[in-house]
Amino acid sequence: MGQLIGVVREREGEPRVAATPDSVRALVRLGYRVVVEADAGTRAGFADAAYREAGAEVGDPLAADVVLSLGAPEAGRADGLREGQTWIGLLAPALSPDLLTDLAGRGVTALSMDAVPRISRAQSMDVLSSMANIAGYRAVIEAAHEFGRFFTGQVTAAGKVPPAQVLVAGAGVAGLAAIGAAGSLGAVVRATDPRPEVADQVASLGGEYLAVPDPSSNQAAQVSSDGYAKEMSDDYNARAAALYADTLPGVDVVVTTALIPGRPAPRLITAEMLATMAPGSVVVDMAAGTATDGGGNVEGSRPGERVVTENGVVLLGYTDLPARLPQQASRLYATNLVNLLTLLTPGKDGALALDHEDVVQRAVTVTQDGAVTWPPPPVQVSAAPAAAPAAPAPVEPAPEKAPADPRRRVAGIAVAGLVLLLVLAAAPAALLPHLTVFALAVVVGFYVIGHVHHALHTPLMSVTNAISGIIVVGALLQVGHPGDSTPGLVGAVALVAVLLASINVFGGFAVTRRMLAMFTRSDAPASQKGSHR
Repeated sequence: MGQLIGVVREREGEPRVAATPDSVRALVRLGYRVVVEADAGTRAGFADAAYREAGAEVGDPLAADVVLSLGAPEAGRADGLREGQTWIGLLAPALSPDLLTDLAGRGVTALSMDAVPRISRAQSMDVLSSMANIAGYRAVIEAAHEFGRFFTGQVTAAGKVPPAQVLVAGAGVAGLAAIGAAGSLGAVVRATDPRPEVADQVASLGGEYLAVPDPSSNQAAQVSSDGYAKEMSDDYNARAAALYADTLPGVDVVVTTALIPGRPAPRLITAEMLATMAPGSVVVDMAAGTATDGGGNVEGSRPGERVVTENGVVLLGYTDLPARLPQQASRLYATNLVNLLTLLTPGKDGALALDHEDVVQRAVTVTQDGAVTWPPPPVQVSAAPAAAPAAPAPVEPAPEKAPADPRRRVAGIAVAGLVLLLVLAAAPAALLPHLTVFALAVVVGFYVIGHVHHALHTPLMSVTNAISGIIVVGALLQVGHPGDSTPGLVGAVALVAVLLASINVFGGFAVTRRMLAMFTRSDAPASQKGSHR
């Protein structure tokens, strides 16, 4: 039998849970047995009966070989751990050296989900991104709740309501989620970030990217080797502060998301800047509680509290934003854990096997065999900027071509028309209907296919299938058409047309089916697979 996985009930005030009934089913398919502590998922909307139905037992999670949790073991639970157990949770290893020493001393293997490296193949296990996505969305919901009017602009019989002006500081995962949520509510959204390459991502969500002045500075493009933004220079910070000072007087809602792992959050907005904002404006400091004074990106914010400044600006320093959507957060976190355990169970036999040759497994392992294994060796990721190529030799610009003369185009069309008339005059009478059909097909095909927008590739495939079907029917009618002076030639061309059009039809349907299969869940019932038409 496979190893036993335990799911703990989190501390008071934490409604999330590390496993859901769906994730329990996935763990059972990997060969594990699962035991869930009583009422572990109740606060997230998952009853004990749902876990039993999924294949889990309800009992003592500390009796398991592997324990799943959101955080570190509390004092009472830590005393119940035994040598050889594995604890998986968010352990903040860079900030918790005493915890790692304690777990190593107990002989516990600890895997920290917030130590997953930011590389492409580890994205499905990236808990920080999952929770940041929820936090960014929830930050906008909290701001909208505090804000005194609509986010979207409206024209009503009682007057015009202007759209809310929203500024998002930081365009990482949380920032992009905030941009998308605010934009979907109808606000005018702008965003800042020290990485100019995120401008396209901001624009794709309907926002406007605000670049810090003096883009010639190389500081704006620095990214660390672990995929996180580096701390910027004093010169850059001064120019960024000037941008905030100029922008904030016209902003209704601000969401700040700037964080540097292992370091205090940078101070972006000062009390002087807040004083220039209109009464009733809202600032959500998602980095509250990470600065040395207890605040975060915004001066005066307090972790977990709602503060109102002297001029009526509301500061929200909530630190539990993901937990305010406990069911969704639990589902994403549980999925991240399943993806990690899938990597750690290559045989799908319910036996967890750590391989330190794998950079992901090595990075998340913070204690093992009585030793602290944090920090791991550095992992080079694609986020690190490549070395700048040598400047190419200057090339003389090519002389500009004169614009095409429209009279030449008209002359070309006239010549082509004359050639077509000569061909028609010399062609046998039986060939004239075929040439007419061919010419009309070229014209219709050009206007039907040539003007299809690039975003409609799949509908375009359907159109080409339909046109190919028409070709097949027409070509079949031409095979052995009576009365033709050249029946052999027409028949041969018709057969080739039938063959090529049939290949296009069947190939188009095959490609479409493969594309639709990409959106079918691998664990879906058989009756649901292949049902797309």
